[in-house]
Amino acid sequence: MLYHKSFLHPDSSEWVVFVHGAGGSSNVWFKQIKEYKKHFNLLFIDLRGHGKSKAVSFKEKLQKGYTFKDVTLDIVQVLDHLKICSAHFVGISLGTIIIQKLAELFPKRVQSMVLGGAVTRFDFRSNFLVKTGDMFKHVIPYMWLYRLFAYVLMPQKGQSESRGLFIKDAKKLCQKEFKRWYKLAADVNPLMKYYKNITTSTPTLYLMGGNDYLFLHPVREIVARQESSQLTEILDCGHVCNIEKPDEFNFHSINFIKNIN
Repeated sequence: MLYHKSFLHPDSSEWVVFVHGAGGSSNVWFKQIKEYKKHFNLLFIDLRGHGKSKAVSFKEKLQKGYTFKDVTLDIVQVLDHLKICSAHFVGISLGTIIIQKLAELFPKRVQSMVLGGAVTRFDFRSNFLVKTGDMFKHVIPYMWLYRLFAYVLMPQKGQSESRGLFIKDAKKLCQKEFKRWYKLAADVNPLMKYYKNITTSTPTLYLMGGNDYLFLHPVREIVARQESSQLTEILDCGHVCNIEKPDEFNFHSINFIKNIN
């Protein structure tokens, strides 16, 4: 089972589950704990092979790679273990795709979604980066690739804290584990194209940095078509908005969750 930690609220029965991105860990939510635990029960999860969660079993290692369904079912196992029937989900970066997969497979378990720095599709630049990295991932140390991705996603000076945190957490991954997660990148565009063409009734808040040049524009297009979705753009902020602008992130996301009927 995945490593997880929880904070129980003395009065509230509402749960909020936090899902980090690829290469990170539940540590990326350290700026959310103080405010969130005033209102809800909290659950933080380390995805397989990340943070304090173990890599896959020997049997699973024989498989070619992971799927978003595999990773999603890991989370469901934790929810079942803790007897959490439904919850609000908060994700960042690639974690937002996992949350949407969870809402697809188990819609009754997802009361709402807060998608921070949402990855909705790879454009030409990000696709080129992913394909180039795929060509060299067997010969280049994975941390070289991860540092490159971190600088592409978070290039600005004000993003140094979030960039450094993600690089620090990524060092806990082994080369093989990085490759398994890297293969998931090939599934992003087909999966998000599918979500683009379906209508979801799950209340969804996209929280995006105004300087998130890779992913902000596609999110604007999605929100314009989905009645259940809304977008809040955080000024002077990049991809990892929960770290770069935690006060704004906490304010908007907590108010959104509290207003869910």
